[in-house]
Amino acid sequence: MIYRSKAPLRIGLAGGGTDVSPYSDLYGGAILNATLSLYANATLEPISENKIILQAIDRKEEQVFEWMPALPVNGQLDLLKGVYNRIQQDYGIREQGFRLSTYVDAPAGSGLGTSSTLVVAILGAFAEMLKLPLGEYDMAHYAWEIERKDLDLAGGKQDQYAATFGGVNFMEFYGDDKVIVNPLRVKQQYLFELENNLLLYYTSTSRESAEIIRKQSRNVTEKKEQSIEAMHHLKDQARMMKEALLKGRLHEIGEILDYGFAQKRKMAEGISNPLMEEIYSAARKAGATGGKISGAGGGGFMIFYCPVNSKYKVIEALEPFGGVYRPYQFTEHGLKTWTI
Repeated sequence: MIYRSKAPLRIGLAGGGTDVSPYSDLYGGAILNATLSLYANATLEPISENKIILQAIDRKEEQVFEWMPALPVNGQLDLLKGVYNRIQQDYGIREQGFRLSTYVDAPAGSGLGTSSTLVVAILGAFAEMLKLPLGEYDMAHYAWEIERKDLDLAGGKQDQYAATFGGVNFMEFYGDDKVIVNPLRVKQQYLFELENNLLLYYTSTSRESAEIIRKQSRNVTEKKEQSIEAMHHLKDQARMMKEALLKGRLHEIGEILDYGFAQKRKMAEGISNPLMEEIYSAARKAGATGGKISGAGGGGFMIFYCPVNSKYKVIEALEPFGGVYRPYQFTEHGLKTWTI
């Protein structure tokens, strides 16, 4: 038997950063995101040897261990090890060698939630093999615990829930790790138009999001007014985006994105940089009405709203920066698992 899973990556359309503690615990956060036809994939294959083989195929990394109940977390393939260690701790896996292989359709640090989505996909493969009775909320929270608590990696909560649920969601975040996922019934023609006009652009740079997120959290802890106020505005932005999408007021989306970009810069140092500002300015001049940095900031993907077929002019205007336009479609489904 071979056990497989796939979970979709996401773009955050509004409210980014308000899912990060301690802001979400103190004030409540809100984010609007949508999943894409880019995936984190995981495969679990039992083998005859009494070994554990871990492979990140896209990163050309591999580690081999004699079977053991807990793998050493040491900075290499830690997401794979973290899921195995927690599953072993909570459910127990019989002494049986296996190969765990993963592949992600976007680079790490690109701002599409790759790390958290990969944890969800790996967890899904183990759940498929062990027939674990985990619902969507259970799976997402479990993935969050592994990444944030077991592995002590900085970040928010939206990515695990987006990867598990899929689709277009308005998410609310509160204290005591309470999360409410509200799937949005956006009319098909509105989604088609959004897909047509929203340009996904990879800047060909990646970044370490953890340090930016730590700065953001520190700003809240230290009660830095500008940062907290910016997050309040971003929470409002999520509600504005929800209304625009549900009511088909797509002409407002560029302005809503631009409003959020102005606020996000104020959350923490390092979210934007001169290159990203230059890219943003060039896109606006070529016809984009707004955009944002995807994820924590500092590099990775950017998105731009380009009405009236201005997308192609924007792509042309961004060519000198050496980035790549990435085609995609919105997806309605989240984590999927199967056995072959």
